Amino acid sequence: MSTVETVRGPVALTELGPMLMHEHVFVLDLEALANYGHVWGPSYWDEDVRVADAVEKLRRLRDGGIHTIVDPTVPGLGRYIPRLQRINADVDLHIVVATGVYAFLELPSFLAYRSDDAIAELFVREIREGIDDTGVKAAFLKCAVEEHGIVGDVPRILAVIAAASIETGAPVMVHTNARARTGLLALDVLTSAGVDPTRIVIAHAGDSNDLDYLRAIAETGAALGCDRFGIEHFNPDANRIETLAALIAEGYADQVHLGHDAACFYDFMVGNPFFAEEKPDYLHISTHILPALLDAGVTQEQIDQMLVANPQRYFTPAAGASQPPDTRLPSP
Repeated sequence: MSTVETVRGPVALTELGPMLMHEHVFVLDLEALANYGHVWGPSYWDEDVRVADAVEKLRRLRDGGIHTIVDPTVPGLGRYIPRLQRINADVDLHIVVATGVYAFLELPSFLAYRSDDAIAELFVREIREGIDDTGVKAAFLKCAVEEHGIVGDVPRILAVIAAASIETGAPVMVHTNARARTGLLALDVLTSAGVDPTRIVIAHAGDSNDLDYLRAIAETGAALGCDRFGIEHFNPDANRIETLAALIAEGYADQVHLGHDAACFYDFMVGNPFFAEEKPDYLHISTHILPALLDAGVTQEQIDQMLVANPQRYFTPAAGASQPPDTRLPSP
């Protein structure tokens, strides 16, 4: 039976249930906290308060019918697995985590002065053995190609992501900039390096209403990340719904991943008027978007395809991928 790794261990693909394919739990920069934590008054971070808040929000999500979230928080966004383990111990929810690096231009110095092989080996270790000493294994790889394009260290990052994906069979998620159409750039580099496009999701493709761009991504076999519902700044929901309904009508329902890109806490929203109106809600798709899609002519079968079948296929082990013995460390 095929399984996918989660914070609580391997779970049968058939038991994942409805999934949101791009959600964070926390985005928190510890260096920023150490230097700016009290700039806007009392510290914006209290570990126990934030953990309790996350437990409450994720329980509400689970009670709302979502069984699994995919969390692409990697180094560069504040990944901290022990905190997720603490939260997940109190929430009956599957949380799938990633390896990789989130960088738009250059690698952090911790990685930049290492060889490409050494960086790829770190990613492979997190997939096969676990993240640090937590015993939690990553199930996919995450990187980014922002509006700047394939510049700076981005070619190195894509190369090591491709190498780790090919060695392990793990799928890839790429943060992209829809306005700059960088999904196509990312696909070109990754597929040229040997990554099967059907193992790639172009995150934030749903920020675009350019059907030609979206079709061009889908025609490669890659998945479209329609994963920022509720974030009006990048694309109003009304436009997202219209575009997605058009794609589904054209037969692309089997290549769509749904999500909000929400989190229980985003530190970059603190004291930032740019995000003053943002109120991330993990249930926005369930309560608002799915009814609107049904009204737009999307069928329940197509919704199930996007929430259940597509995620299961994404995490199905690639044919021929080597699977070493389980070397999981005991959970702390």
